[in-house]
Amino acid sequence: MSRIVPFIVISLLFCSCIPLRVAPNIDDYKITQGKKFRKGLPKREMFIFEDPKDADQFYHYVNTKFALNDENVYDDIPFEIAGQQYFFSFYEVEIPTKTINLIPLVIDGLLNSADMDPILEDAHSSRIGNWYIAIESYADFDRDCLQENSLSREAVLKYLRSIKQEYLSTHNYNEVVFKN
Repeated sequence: MSRIVPFIVISLLFCSCIPLRVAPNIDDYKITQGKKFRKGLPKREMFIFEDPKDADQFYHYVNTKFALNDENVYDDIPFEIAGQQYFFSFYEVEIPTKTINLIPLVIDGLLNSADMDPILEDAHSSRIGNWYIAIESYADFDRDCLQENSLSREAVLKYLRSIKQEYLSTHNYNEVVFKN
């Protein structure tokens, strides 16, 4: 019995993948400082949600909804709440889940020690990309509308939640033009 336990432990070790980085799982949305979520984002508070659609789909949605004609689609997109002018900017962000696969690493190590070329180099690590949309909002009278002490936080959050819901439920973005 004492010989079986190390064998089982070693077998489980070699059959597993070791995660190096795990992408966050966001159920609905998350409000957090952009720089804390992903390096390269602004320090402002951001409305972040997972994007299950293909790349650039949010760009096309915003471009169509706000009739931007492919000009300044990422920055300073104007919207209005209760007669007040606000703006938002968005970022499409990828955070991959990265793992090391031990079995291909060991097999290639054994082949290398036998003076043979490795055959599983591409399988040493794997990446699965998770995409997110990060939105910041601001106004002439408020630098960061999503900060906790911002007076317009709740109204802007309600608007951003409706934008998110409309984006995720719409497949043909020309429909959005007719809804407005």
